[in-house]
Amino acid sequence: MSGRARLALCAAVATLCAAGALLPLVEPISWLIQAAVLLAIVTGVGAAARRAPLAGPLIIGAQVLTGVVLMTLLFTPGEAILGLVPGPDALTEFSRLVQAGVRDVGRYATPAPGTPGIRLLLIAGVLVIGLIVDALAVTYRSAAPAGLPLLALYSVAAGLSQGGAGWLRFLIAAAGYLLLLLAEGRDRLSQWGRVFGGAGGGAGPPGRGQRFTAAIGDPAPAPVRTGRRIGALVLGIALVVPALLPSLGGGLFGTAGSGSGPGSGGGTISAVNPLVSLQDSLNQPEDKEVLNYRTTAADTRDLYLRIVALDQFDGTTWKPSERTVTDVPERLPGPPGLSSAVDLNRVNTSISTAEWYAQNWLPLPYPASKVDISGRWRFEPQGRTLVGDRGQNTRGLQYQVESLQVRPTSQQLAAAPAPPADLLREYTKVPRSLPQVVRSTARQVTRGAPTTYAKAVKLQDWFALNGGFSYNTDVRAGSGSEAIARFLRQKEGFCVHFSFSMAAMARTLGIPARVAVGFTPGTRQPDGTTSVGLKDAHAWPELYFQGIGWTRFEPTPSRGSIPDYAYPDTPDTPDPGSPDPEPSRSTAPSDGPSADPSCGPVEQRPGSGTACVSLPAESGTRPPDGGSSPWTIVVMALAALLVLLLPAGPLLWRLRIRSGRLAGPDGDPAAGTLAAWRELLDTAWDFGILPDESLTPRKAAARIIRIGDLQPEPAAAARRVAAAVEQVLYAPHPQPVSGLAPDVQQVRAGLRAGASRGLRLRAQLAPRSATRLRWAWSARWSALLHRCRSSRPVAAARRALAALRPGPRRA
Repeated sequence: MSGRARLALCAAVATLCAAGALLPLVEPISWLIQAAVLLAIVTGVGAAARRAPLAGPLIIGAQVLTGVVLMTLLFTPGEAILGLVPGPDALTEFSRLVQAGVRDVGRYATPAPGTPGIRLLLIAGVLVIGLIVDALAVTYRSAAPAGLPLLALYSVAAGLSQGGAGWLRFLIAAAGYLLLLLAEGRDRLSQWGRVFGGAGGGAGPPGRGQRFTAAIGDPAPAPVRTGRRIGALVLGIALVVPALLPSLGGGLFGTAGSGSGPGSGGGTISAVNPLVSLQDSLNQPEDKEVLNYRTTAADTRDLYLRIVALDQFDGTTWKPSERTVTDVPERLPGPPGLSSAVDLNRVNTSISTAEWYAQNWLPLPYPASKVDISGRWRFEPQGRTLVGDRGQNTRGLQYQVESLQVRPTSQQLAAAPAPPADLLREYTKVPRSLPQVVRSTARQVTRGAPTTYAKAVKLQDWFALNGGFSYNTDVRAGSGSEAIARFLRQKEGFCVHFSFSMAAMARTLGIPARVAVGFTPGTRQPDGTTSVGLKDAHAWPELYFQGIGWTRFEPTPSRGSIPDYAYPDTPDTPDPGSPDPEPSRSTAPSDGPSADPSCGPVEQRPGSGTACVSLPAESGTRPPDGGSSPWTIVVMALAALLVLLLPAGPLLWRLRIRSGRLAGPDGDPAAGTLAAWRELLDTAWDFGILPDESLTPRKAAARIIRIGDLQPEPAAAARRVAAAVEQVLYAPHPQPVSGLAPDVQQVRAGLRAGASRGLRLRAQLAPRSATRLRWAWSARWSALLHRCRSSRPVAAARRALAALRPGPRRA
């Protein structure tokens, strides 16, 4: 196998190693086999085109054309011309599959099912990355930059996987990249010819003969050994540095967790996150209707439609716990903690959802006691929610719900006994990372409250009425464990700020709390139905009271309605003679979109009339940070500086070396002459003329003049420098020539004038002679290892280990 073919094979293997990090995201894994077959065919086409030989752009064009034909044959053969050529119908089908894939990625948590759209995105992504890697590493013979697309592919997998892509997959991806670098190094060495090395030196820079060390520089280790050491060092840094850097929290609005999909008789919830579909639906230009309903409830102020309960709090985000799901029973079990002493009203509601509204969790009044619905739905008892199974969603549904309107009195809430120990333990968990100010503020606000109920009301009133909080749709939510504390300090936010903060503060007081996400009751229509639009999306806290169960509170000003039981010493029910209260939508519908004061930057789309939506979505969208700790800013600034300096490292090193060589050592003309000659050779190397140190200085200068096509004046300057070097090296009585720096600069200007724009940029930004820096570091590292191995303690330890080894057995 030729060097190019071996390099192309390694490029394909490196791409597949990086793509292996995507395996936990989708089931089954047959998509990777298909991607491997397509990538192998495209790689083979590239190898055949190089043997033709064809120019680089033509090789890439042939590979792209082959990839398009293969993707057409795999995904849209029925719509393609002759099953291979993508025509208008095939392009339309591709567009539909891409849109479906993007939608499925938003709907499903990992591991997602291998729908045609998701498979198309995965295989096309791997194929595109493979083409880029092949073009960089093989066609243009630059394997190092090929690590960037490989890193992008691995980073996507690590970002979407729960808990990262795993150390084993990272090692596999890194090994693929190192294999690619090793293959490129061997291919380059095979073109240079045999590299000689000895005990005292090792291989030097690329040349056609043995290393000429007398005048040019210090010996360096073999490039292959150096590449291995550099690869091991980089891999070690990649593993160690992230462990030393401080972790950045997910903020007030983190991602929601997920688990395995529901099975036929049990399983766990969270195969689909409902907030993702809701967030996608908010990308509409106007306040579109999500659903409408007709209900027997006389008062709809408390008819909130819950989607999901977020009951797991880790200090930076609220998310739904992984729960066991079951088949939907004929009648749902009674709500936990509800006693017969509490006044109840049974309500029947008929709900119709919009055709565009695709949500995997079913909006329900709480607590529902019976749901009449068709389709594949599963029931989660703890949150009393219904979740779609195997792609089931709410698009265009009609269903009936029987629910309870629980009407406790303030006296019943105040007299509620302590909740069960296991429930109290689960729903009052507060991580240590929660700032102390949250606990202290909660105690200060509720000081003097004699009961748990009184504390809950004081918290609600402090947020909604007398705490000085206000809406600011431009508030920056932040991303870290200090997000809640910052909200309490700035006192500006929107619905999710208020609900998350009140629930966290309630937990610090020992009150079981969680956050519910869904819709406020909506707006009554002339035909007797009630319309729920995007502007009715909302989040609110639920606190648990034994004998009543999970109880809604409303800390968000001007959103929804504060329930009657949250007003102490007031009548439990409205006056029958008074007119029916209006539903709870904060604004009446208008002809055009209007801004909703209760929405934040992540919830309200600029220029649209959309409303606030729950934020803990798996799509990865997070609000911008409103402020970070000084240490975080310092670390991020250093990291950004490092990212900027790393690519500029060769350029900065080259400028420093050039300046030092041309300045010349004080009082030593001979050393200055040799330094100028070394700079001339490295300058030619930067412009693509590899140094051949087996040549004499005169022949080396003639070679540079010929390959670089130098004009007479730069050519004469090169000859003068070569003659000065010969004087220093070979004359019986050397007469060193000073002032060679202008001659070297003139040669450099001549090489620049005859080079293409791309070659000039590479010589300036990524000089090839920077390889000497790697040799120098490798030599120092080898010397350090040699000193460590030859030190007395290490030698003594080796002798002790040798003494412990069993000797050869005698017959």
